[in-house]
Amino acid sequence: MTWDDAFAISSTLALAGWVILAVAPRQPWVLAVPGLAIPLLLAAGYAVIMMQHFAAAGGGFGSVAEVRALFQSDPVLVAGWQHYLAYDLFLGTWVARRLDGAGVHRVLQWPVLGACFMLGPIGFLVGWALAQLAGHTAALRGGVPA
Repeated sequence: MTWDDAFAISSTLALAGWVILAVAPRQPWVLAVPGLAIPLLLAAGYAVIMMQHFAAAGGGFGSVAEVRALFQSDPVLVAGWQHYLAYDLFLGTWVARRLDGAGVHRVLQWPVLGACFMLGPIGFLVGWALAQLAGHTAALRGGVPA
């Protein structure tokens, strides 16, 4: 398997998780797939690659130049991609659960989940703010905030 193959498999796996999160019923056992199973698989791939290739890759985390050097290694670059995919999907699941709890309709969640998918921290920020706003609005209407 090439590093391009590993990249494509990781990306496809994460995309499947995002599709499940966007359209599947929000049952606990369903949410365990994008919220736990897929991030764990990606994390395992990350761990294996980093244990095998980190030391030989050169670079490090102490400066921009060191990180740039580190990501010149295809294995470490794929591991870094898996890192992003795992955390963004895990975080997206957390955001979806929070928005569900705040009573935000699924269709309104899609752009937020898209932002989590493509722009991780921005999606997290928007999702958190939307959940806060929805909970505050529910409290003003006499409901219970999430």
